[in-house]
Amino acid sequence: MSYHLEGRLLEVCNCRVLCPCWIGEDPDYGTCDTIVAWHFDRGKVDGVDVSGCTLAMVAHVPGNILKGNWRAAVYLNDTIRPDQEQALLGVYTGKKGGPVADLAKLVGEVVSVEKVPIRFEVHGGHGTIRVGNVGHAELEPYKSASGATTTLAETVFSTVPGAPVFVGKATSYRSKNAKLGIDVDLKGHNALQSTFVFQS
Repeated sequence: MSYHLEGRLLEVCNCRVLCPCWIGEDPDYGTCDTIVAWHFDRGKVDGVDVSGCTLAMVAHVPGNILKGNWRAAVYLNDTIRPDQEQALLGVYTGKKGGPVADLAKLVGEVVSVEKVPIRFEVHGGHGTIRVGNVGHAELEPYKSASGATTTLAETVFSTVPGAPVFVGKATSYRSKNAKLGIDVDLKGHNALQSTFVFQS
């Protein structure tokens, strides 16, 4: 059981900028509704090439993020092959161990697994994520006085363990999932981007 995954993260939630979950504090509004998406630029899971695949999660976090009990709907790009789907779900359910297994432990219930069209784009620090008809966000980074992207590192919680994240905001964030009780339509709230290397 082994995997090596390299790619990019886009994440948005209903917390204000910057989301306190990343430093282990409670969500700004008591609960957190989020879209998290990982695009795999390169990677293999037990020999199965998953390059070009995207896995996204629409999730409701009922309180402090470190206490778990998330409820989540999982989405895979609709062009994924059955062997790629099985491989990535093996990683993201924690069955393959490694750094992703620690994240998987926080999910208490998966309400659905679906294949939908997913748009995942990053251009010059600006990101777009669209997950079927259930979620969409436009993301932009914060910059330092010198023009460098503002970075957050060494946090107690991360959806990309071991990697720094680029702090930003969502110029728009729309998400609706009846099974999770999510109906969000916001502007100017938390957004994060990153690159990652996961291996087990």
